[in-house]
Amino acid sequence: MPLTLDTLEAVHAAPFDTLIDVRSPAEYAEDRIPGAISLPALSDAERARVGTIYARQSPFDARKIGAALVARNVAAHLDGPLAGHDGGWKPLLYCWRGGQRSGAFRSILAQIGWRADVIEGGYRSYRRLVVDMLHDRPLPHRLILLDGNTGTAKTDLLHRLSARGVQVVDLEGLAAHRGSLFGAVAAPQPAQKGFESALAHAFTRADPARPVVLEAESSKIGERLLPPALWKAMCAAPRIRLAAPLAARARYLARSYADLTADPAALAATLDRLIPFHGRARVAEWQALAGQGAHDRLAAGLMQAHYDPRYDKARQAHPPHDLARIDLPALEEADLDRAAGRIARIAEAFAPA
Repeated sequence: MPLTLDTLEAVHAAPFDTLIDVRSPAEYAEDRIPGAISLPALSDAERARVGTIYARQSPFDARKIGAALVARNVAAHLDGPLAGHDGGWKPLLYCWRGGQRSGAFRSILAQIGWRADVIEGGYRSYRRLVVDMLHDRPLPHRLILLDGNTGTAKTDLLHRLSARGVQVVDLEGLAAHRGSLFGAVAAPQPAQKGFESALAHAFTRADPARPVVLEAESSKIGERLLPPALWKAMCAAPRIRLAAPLAARARYLARSYADLTADPAALAATLDRLIPFHGRARVAEWQALAGQGAHDRLAAGLMQAHYDPRYDKARQAHPPHDLARIDLPALEEADLDRAAGRIARIAEAFAPA
């Protein structure tokens, strides 16, 4: 009997062994239900071909050709990734809207003897739940934001808090971007839908009765937008302010961005993108510091002239409600551990007004 998704928790509470996304690789790459593996019933090219035949030739021919292609692809999966499953294996499948691809795939698995089932409405039913959570309804979770100028170790502290049992959501980690002009990482950013799925999964796992700590961000991380329900909750959330001396922040930032400073060409290209904001003369000074390997001085100059003024302007536009201020004199291990302990105690005691 098809599984009906009434909540995001329902898919993982269902009694199945493997969640299988039978859509094409491109569909899977854009977004999928967290935890699903990809076993496409049709490749990207096959899906396009069947769709063209359906629209321009005849639906009957499209279904016939599609069925032949699905049968061949399922046979390859049976000889490959599914070969090791015994008779008790219970897979759950989905396609775009719970139609022909997942149904055909399920029928073959059922004929073998496996108790295969499908998700009613497919991926679209799941996506509606994500949109409902992150776009249409107020987020039920109590948020606390870690706020501080660039280089105050906010992401590092999130990880330390998680290790202490505090509920955290690492927005930059989920977005695969460190949230600034210099924030790109080696992995590409997920698609917007994929980012929202990761967010929905993270908040579904979090207990709304306990606070969730996040890093204060702008509404956009790299090219990914924070969905409206989350952004509204973040704008209203109280903050813990982190403060550290400029020199300490510069040293910390130079260490944290060692991957970028190790690539002089990438660093130079990123600095050039600041010319419209600061002019060629100032950017030339920064380029000279980069060329000399003076990365601490470069970080200090960037924070003084570019990042700190932007943080101050944002706070003036939306004055935050600070729960506490935590000073980090050196941003060394001992400082960060003490700060994490204090933040954990604040989170445990936090009760909304």
